[in-house]
Amino acid sequence: MITANPTAVSDPRDDVRFRVLGPVRVWRAGAELPLGPRQQRLVLAALLARAGRSVSLAELVALLWEGDPPRSAANAVHRYVGVLRRLLEPGLPARAHGRWLVRQGSGYLMQVGPNQLDLLAFRASLQRARAAATAGRAQEAVSCFGAALEQWQGRCAADLEAAVGDHPLFATLEFEYVAAVTEAADAALCSAAPPSVLQAVRQAARRHPLDERLQARLMLLLASDGRQAEALLMYRRVSTMLREELGVEPGAELRAAHECVLRGRAEYPRPSQAVAPTADTAVKTGAGITARPGPVREEERRTLPSAHPVPAQLPADLPCFTGREDAVRQALDLAGKTTGALPVLAIDGIPGVGKTALAVRVAHRVAPRFPDGQLFADLGGFTSSKGPLDPGAVLYGFLEALGLPRWRIPETTDARAALFRSVLATRRVLVVLDNALDVEQVRPLLPGASQCMVVITSRRRLNGLAAAFGARLTSLDVPSDREAIGCFFRRVGTGRPDADTDAVEEIVKLCGRLPLALSIVAARVLGRPDQPLSRTAAELAAAGEGLDGFSDDDRGNDLRAVFSSSYRTLGPDAARIFRLLPSYRTVEFSTRELAAAAGLPLQAATAVLGELVRSRLLTPVRNDRYGAHRLVLAYAAELDRGTLQRPVGVPRATARRAAEHVEEAHSGADSVRMMTAA
Repeated sequence: MITANPTAVSDPRDDVRFRVLGPVRVWRAGAELPLGPRQQRLVLAALLARAGRSVSLAELVALLWEGDPPRSAANAVHRYVGVLRRLLEPGLPARAHGRWLVRQGSGYLMQVGPNQLDLLAFRASLQRARAAATAGRAQEAVSCFGAALEQWQGRCAADLEAAVGDHPLFATLEFEYVAAVTEAADAALCSAAPPSVLQAVRQAARRHPLDERLQARLMLLLASDGRQAEALLMYRRVSTMLREELGVEPGAELRAAHECVLRGRAEYPRPSQAVAPTADTAVKTGAGITARPGPVREEERRTLPSAHPVPAQLPADLPCFTGREDAVRQALDLAGKTTGALPVLAIDGIPGVGKTALAVRVAHRVAPRFPDGQLFADLGGFTSSKGPLDPGAVLYGFLEALGLPRWRIPETTDARAALFRSVLATRRVLVVLDNALDVEQVRPLLPGASQCMVVITSRRRLNGLAAAFGARLTSLDVPSDREAIGCFFRRVGTGRPDADTDAVEEIVKLCGRLPLALSIVAARVLGRPDQPLSRTAAELAAAGEGLDGFSDDDRGNDLRAVFSSSYRTLGPDAARIFRLLPSYRTVEFSTRELAAAAGLPLQAATAVLGELVRSRLLTPVRNDRYGAHRLVLAYAAELDRGTLQRPVGVPRATARRAAEHVEEAHSGADSVRMMTAA
């Protein structure tokens, strides 16, 4: 525990001690420092609560003035910081950087370590406790949990509680404390040492009377310590409070603990994170309650509460998945890295190229590395008729899945994001975010802990994630001929009497190797077992350059619907150029050609092409050349013919003249090349 009077000072930095878990206090050379007025102490509390990470000026202003800052707010914050610097380092010259409180970016950072700040000392002891628990050293784990909890002398910034209220910066630390108390209780129950943490759990339960997880653990600890009657009275009191204040009955976890106490059995197994008993673990008996850490029968395990829910939200893996070996290998390599940064894999590609299938395959392969669960959300970036999902709504679902009662989930997206990061700070969870619209939609959904991992899919290349979080960006192309043929055979089965390679190769060619098109055709083949594959290939060929051969009963997987969801995101100029593409009778285009066809200045055309690339209806192929998948061009042709909707903007005759102009330009260029060669 950090104390005000260190016995030895080996480094000048160790001459200062900070406390934020309880009233905010600071000592220098053993003497407590006066911290000044309330707002100055609030600045210090925020910097200490962030524990070695910067707090932006905007965050400090919002904390101090609660959304109604004066014009001088920024200057006031700078003034408070200056006073705190000189308080910590007397004689520090004006405008000097200082060793403790430093400027970082647009905010400030308090440079402290576990020897100076109680919050970091708490986390260091907590880390040792978890390591001991994982290694099966139960008594050591309980001792380290106790050392961690001793750092808490009350709520974070307790002397400023009226000012900080439920501010996310401080509320997330309270949740971190509750999580640590919960783990300490589990370790004590498994090691038959309930008295060692009983007081800490009692205090936490008193601070959070409606937290059923804490109340359940306190009941079990009381019963294991021979206080069965007190545990039963406590259950009655908590049940009454839940009914009167929330109008709900006790949840499954609290009821299960009640059953344990009634049956006279207070063992508390944790199937996924149990603290294994050591050889010298004693068996404690009191009032008929046996707290033995030995094995528990499976039927008993199912009736007892777990430490926290372990969500398993991944969709089923595709049984016919094939290929993509390099992409899967890179993802597995990323999941195994221990760089200290959150591993983020962002997969982008054209509509229907198999981004979700790859993400789900990768997620299932790496899931064993994340024993605390897997979260999945379809963000509806391009395919939802209601528009992209609000990140706040996604966070609400994630927090519920992670075991938080609804009344503890904040109202705002920012507060939910902060709480989400705090919950995952002590867990190893895989988060899969499918069909993201952009970086802004994804940003609140990212954990802050490096032991987690995030897999994202989007039609857009999320460069901002690479810049801000070091994400690995993987652009997915259509599979090779070999992979596409193998995928189709796996879908329809190789045991078909007509499964000749020539027919499958023709089908793959007509599908442009696009996985979604292949899956639609394969589903049709499976629905017509008596129809030979050669006839399916002939039907696709007869459909010509349109998309009639790729219609699907599931309109969400219909190729037109999938391409339309990207087309709807385009502005007028980008949509007009997209409809002109089929007029070129080629699969590659240059900026100058498209600018001339659309009647746009070169700079404006460059911006429009960027929009088409971001929507993945065009793909850069080389310097100033863009390509489009043949089925994407087929969709554009249907738009231009008015099959789907009447085109607007440039008349069709203008498009034809533009195409003729481009053909002449190509012919002229060919003539020049021939003359040069001659």
